[in-house]
Amino acid sequence: MISSSADLKVYLCSDPVDMSKQIDGLALLVQEAMAPNPFDKALFVFGNRQRDKVKFLALDLWGAAPSITLRPISG
Repeated sequence: MISSSADLKVYLCSDPVDMSKQIDGLALLVQEAMAPNPFDKALFVFGNRQRDKVKFLALDLWGAAPSITLRPISG
């Protein structure tokens, strides 16, 4: 579960992302294309080309290590 707070920034990657990318690949994408440090208190959201799946890159609740979650979009 990802809790929200006033100091949490959410970044949405508008370009489609290869869903086979893991934490390292997404963190590199964040550093190169999105500019912010992936270890800041932020949530990064990535979608696939079909726009039916998203991946979230976020710090865990204690800020110790990044975590990644894959969620299908259901409508």
